[in-house]
Amino acid sequence: MSSAASSEAGVSIGAEAGTMRYSYALHFRAGTMPTDSATPLHMIDIIRKKRDGGELGAREIAFVAAGAADASIPEAELAAWLMASWIRGLSLGETRALTMAMRDSGVKFSPAGLGRRTVDKHSSGGVGDKTSFLVAPLAAACGVAVPMISGRALGHTGGTLDKLEAIPGYRTALTLAEFEAVIRKCGASIIGQTDELAPADRKLYALRDRTGTVENPGLICASILSKKLAAGLDGLVLDVKTGSGAFLRRMEDTESLAALMVTTAEAAGTETVALLTDMSQPLGRAAGNWIELVECVELLRGERPAWSEDLRELSLILAGWMIHLGGKAESAKTGYTLAEAALDDGAALAAFMKMIDAQGGDVSIFDNMEGFHKPGATKVVEAWESGFVAEMDTTALGWAVQRTGAGREKAGEPVDPHAGILFHARRGAKVEKGQTFATVFATRPELLAEPVEILRQAVRFSKTLPERVALVGRVFTKDDAEEYLRTALSR
Repeated sequence: MSSAASSEAGVSIGAEAGTMRYSYALHFRAGTMPTDSATPLHMIDIIRKKRDGGELGAREIAFVAAGAADASIPEAELAAWLMASWIRGLSLGETRALTMAMRDSGVKFSPAGLGRRTVDKHSSGGVGDKTSFLVAPLAAACGVAVPMISGRALGHTGGTLDKLEAIPGYRTALTLAEFEAVIRKCGASIIGQTDELAPADRKLYALRDRTGTVENPGLICASILSKKLAAGLDGLVLDVKTGSGAFLRRMEDTESLAALMVTTAEAAGTETVALLTDMSQPLGRAAGNWIELVECVELLRGERPAWSEDLRELSLILAGWMIHLGGKAESAKTGYTLAEAALDDGAALAAFMKMIDAQGGDVSIFDNMEGFHKPGATKVVEAWESGFVAEMDTTALGWAVQRTGAGREKAGEPVDPHAGILFHARRGAKVEKGQTFATVFATRPELLAEPVEILRQAVRFSKTLPERVALVGRVFTKDDAEEYLRTALSR
């Protein structure tokens, strides 16, 4: 975005040559966009304006969102607009306008009749990131209503809905009335977007994956928050990934995204907190679909394997914040204690199984989880060197998982519930050459070679123990986020 275009534009977020850049200007507050005239709008004019570095007004943004929702704008034009927005960046005003326009592009869920505060969690995307299956039942077991609207695999990251659909019969497509009924009965429900809920995001979400426009803070923010705000949430906990597996690699970019999402959600009336969490390695042991559910159910049953300790700890921290924002704990720390009690006494497991059953899932498969797992092909990968596991390119590992058949290359493609990768050694572990390092499950034998090769290239061993990386780094509340952006404005 040119300096002329970014002046008076709020926070401008752009990308050139694959490297994110940020510039900050005046008018931090929401609602400072100029009023548009009643002149008829044309998509090609909007594309050109964005392409040339101009800032779109709320009316123009709403026109794009409405056209995406009702298919009146062709996909080619939407794709061109997405690429222009990715290259030029979206200002704070544009990001907020797009978030609200996509939220309002369909009907909205009203949780008023539930009689409890509603809180949800959302992750910016990671590998082996399965905390939803733990935090939703943990918060529900502590008296918080959790209306969770989730997505499918995007880029190198897995999809919550794809994982749940590994359970025979589980329905991710519920009407809003069914959604509310499950929450009333179970305390939580995890579904996908309905036809009526944020339809503009559903269209743009699929196009971003196919046009190479995923890694943009404004588009990420609007996509995540439009779905969440359409659910009428009282509170929202954001898990913003950092490190080699994050969509945004630089810490500056990640912090800016977290601050952007918190201030945008707060401006819409939803109490929000963002935690910056480590994704320098896959979370927990499993990355795939069914195998991730297995790992979560093991934890819900009270098991505590060393390879799942980071998953357990992060889930309790996130659930603690959800319970706090849900009004059931005076602090996130107290919420953590309540969540851990619900994990230890089996209340969270009961809530999870109740939700699965209420949404048509066959809970009996959890009686023999190993027997249900029937991958088409299996390859045990041995450590090719001795030493400490020093570095993992987690994005590359995510693509390795996708290549097994667990993910998709095109929107609408089926995924293999039994494909994925189990890691037998974590970052910092000392291994000997020839020791089992990972087990790769693929749809067919011919799909094994590529993920195995990617895995070998993505992991580095060293003779010295790597420096420890904190599981949770910075935490942004509303005040923290606003202060961050004010400081950025003064640079």
